[in-house]
Amino acid sequence: MSWHAQLQLDYRVESSRTVARHAHSGPLRILQSLYPEGDAICHNVLVHPPGGLVGGDTLDIAVHAQAGAHGLITTPGATRFYRSDGLTALQNTHLKLESGARLEWLPLEALCYSGCLAENRLAMDLSAGAELIGWDVTALGLPLANQPFTQGHFRQNIAVPGVWLERGTIDARDARLLDGPTGLAGNRCMASLFFVTGTPLTRERRQRALDSVREVMAQHPLAQSSGATSPNLNVVVVRVVAPVVEPAMDLLRALRATWREQLWNTAPSNPRIWSM
Repeated sequence: MSWHAQLQLDYRVESSRTVARHAHSGPLRILQSLYPEGDAICHNVLVHPPGGLVGGDTLDIAVHAQAGAHGLITTPGATRFYRSDGLTALQNTHLKLESGARLEWLPLEALCYSGCLAENRLAMDLSAGAELIGWDVTALGLPLANQPFTQGHFRQNIAVPGVWLERGTIDARDARLLDGPTGLAGNRCMASLFFVTGTPLTRERRQRALDSVREVMAQHPLAQSSGATSPNLNVVVVRVVAPVVEPAMDLLRALRATWREQLWNTAPSNPRIWSM
């Protein structure tokens, strides 16, 4: 039986505190709101109790951050796309930020098992003055468990409508893409970290966003397989490839902390669940 789960999560400011309200149907939940950084920033953990998606399953996630709110969303573990018998498993996420809102979208990796037919869509709509730090991490197979990604495909679509679009398909049969020197070169984890704004960045702030992460990357073991670019004045993006998830995630966490300090004047603070 296929599952269709939906979650609507809304952040708003009430009495100087960011609060979260949510509604759901199907197996998709938000755990209790936490405030390790004080009332201004609301931390939430998104939970999918079945633990993974099979062919025909759909997760629809909609997040709305109202003016002045600051929400942070992560997950307790990977989103697992299991082997399919012919149907596509879909995760569809829409993030909408009103003026002056901030959001941190920090789910753990999408893990693609061999034989999956998976699609991951992420759309971000930001009003003037809104800002978002987010990431997207994909792992192909389980190399350390000797379970390579040899069948199936993974489709990705990341968009800021009218501003930025990244779309692609990784087919397990595409040896040139997976193993070629101009493709993943044998790496099985690919990750992106992005800073997205509703108002175009000034030249100085855009350069600070680039320089600050480049300095951190230069000192990391993945220095030769990571890079930062800014395709336009509303987006700065870091791209990383790695043999497995752990070093890529280690780098992304360091870079996110850097952007928090450099761009938001906000101290680094990791969700508690990451240390469990």
